[in-house]
Amino acid sequence: MTAQGEPRWVDTAISRVLRGGVVLSTIVIACGVLLTFVHHPSYVRSQIALRQLTAPEQAFPHTVRGVIGGAEQARGQALITLGLLLLIATPVARVALSIGIFTVERDHLYTSITTIVLLLLLLSFVLGAAG
Repeated sequence: MTAQGEPRWVDTAISRVLRGGVVLSTIVIACGVLLTFVHHPSYVRSQIALRQLTAPEQAFPHTVRGVIGGAEQARGQALITLGLLLLIATPVARVALSIGIFTVERDHLYTSITTIVLLLLLLSFVLGAAG
C-alpha cells in the first residue's frame, strides 16, 4: 500500500500505461522523421525543399484512415501524425485503465465519475472531428 492507501499495483499499472504511450509515440515519430529524410534526402541539403515540406499547403493526412493508409505505405508524415495520435491517446488510455481499476476495487462512485470523464473525452474527439 502507498501512503494514500492505494495498492502499489495501481500506481505501477498507470505509470506503465503513461510511460509506454510516450515511449511508443516517440519511437513512431522518430521513425517517421527518419523515413521522411530517407525518402527525400533533398530536405537535408536544401532549405527550399525543407520549407516546402513544412509549408501549410503541404498534404498531410487529416483523417485516421489517411494516417493508417499512409503509415502502411511507410510515408514519413503519416507516421509522424500516427505518433502524435498515439501521444494524444495515452491519457485517454489512462482514464480507461482507471475505470477498470475502480471497477476491480468496487469503487462505484469513482467508476461512474471516470466513465463520464471518458465519455466526455470521446465526445470531444467526435465533435472536434466534425468541426
